[in-house]
Amino acid sequence: MKKISELNLNLNLKLEKKEYKKQLKQLQYEMLNIQQFLYNNKIGLIIAFEGMDAAGKGGAIKRLTQRLDPRGYLVHPISAPQPHELRYHYLQRFWRKLPQHGQIGIFDRSWYGRVLVERLEGFASEQEWNRAYNEINSFEKTLTDEQYIMIKFWIHVDKDEQLNRFKARQTDPYKSWKLTDEDWRNRSKFDDYVMAADEMFEKTDSKNAPWVLIPGNNKNYARIKVLKETIKHVEAELKRRGLKITYQKEEKDVDSKSPASDLSGNIHDDVNNKEN
Repeated sequence: MKKISELNLNLNLKLEKKEYKKQLKQLQYEMLNIQQFLYNNKIGLIIAFEGMDAAGKGGAIKRLTQRLDPRGYLVHPISAPQPHELRYHYLQRFWRKLPQHGQIGIFDRSWYGRVLVERLEGFASEQEWNRAYNEINSFEKTLTDEQYIMIKFWIHVDKDEQLNRFKARQTDPYKSWKLTDEDWRNRSKFDDYVMAADEMFEKTDSKNAPWVLIPGNNKNYARIKVLKETIKHVEAELKRRGLKITYQKEEKDVDSKSPASDLSGNIHDDVNNKEN
């Protein structure tokens, strides 16, 4: 069973900058090939990110998508539901944001808010969040039984590292907008979130939609680990479906090219007709 406590000894895993840059370039190129393969085979990819505040979810998503054709993916930042969304079942707003077959949908926070923040802040009753585990499992299986691949990441930092990042955000004019009063309130419930997350892993980790726990104290290590695990899972799922990716040979000057210009227009402009 996956637990955050299992990460305690590994939270300080590091990757030096030179090695980070080397691996990043290669892995991003592999992701670009994966994007094209999924498009050509009309298979959707859904990636959900959860984790502690300031754990590095946004940075990991940025590196994951940096070399992709921007026409073929969408990132959905998830916050509290709007008043009109509360008139529907809580999963309705996520159904509306699913990627088309052949596209990539990335969720910065996700439907797991039901068993995390909504549970701990009292926005969902005990009956509602207890029921949500089965609802979520059914939701995910419905998608992965069809033309979707799904993987879910929890990026974790310890209390000291989180506090350091909060303080850094306070003094950085380019990042101060990321820090809110809610972040400080959530910090006071750090242990409660760990408890809720561990129960979430126990009840919603599955072969078709696995949880991957990422040590996040070192940002470089976490970003590379997310890329590697995404590629590994996609390749395994394609193999299970009788498909295999053939990676194109990387050009020596790949860094000097625009990622989108290297795609020969394979992703049609109709991907822009998607809901934000």
